[in-house]
Amino acid sequence: MSKYGIAIVRGRSMLPTLRDGDRLLVAYARTPRPGSLVLVVLPGGRPLSVKRLVRREPDGGWWVERDNPREGIDSWHVGAIPEGDLVAVVVARLRVVTAFVRLRDRLAAALPPRGRGRRRS
Repeated sequence: MSKYGIAIVRGRSMLPTLRDGDRLLVAYARTPRPGSLVLVVLPGGRPLSVKRLVRREPDGGWWVERDNPREGIDSWHVGAIPEGDLVAVVVARLRVVTAFVRLRDRLAAALPPRGRGRRRS
């Protein structure tokens, strides 16, 4: 049985599919398939990353790529990702949550900071 979690996209490596700030529903311990979006640990101490699973390599690792060829790191830079570094499979983008958070952030930027506005008498 899969456990689920939420991941937040950071960066532009998965444009146009995903944008910075998108919220994703991910499933841990789910069997990945080529074409799936996945969370992976890239070598070199890089943060957890979202990439597209392309194919299984003969050595058992996975070839992963970014959707934006101008941004990010993928298997073209670091080689195949070991099976154990594939953390989760993306199940869905949470559009409503992402849209709500973006709206909240825009409103917060447009409003004066709390405690500094006019006082009501």
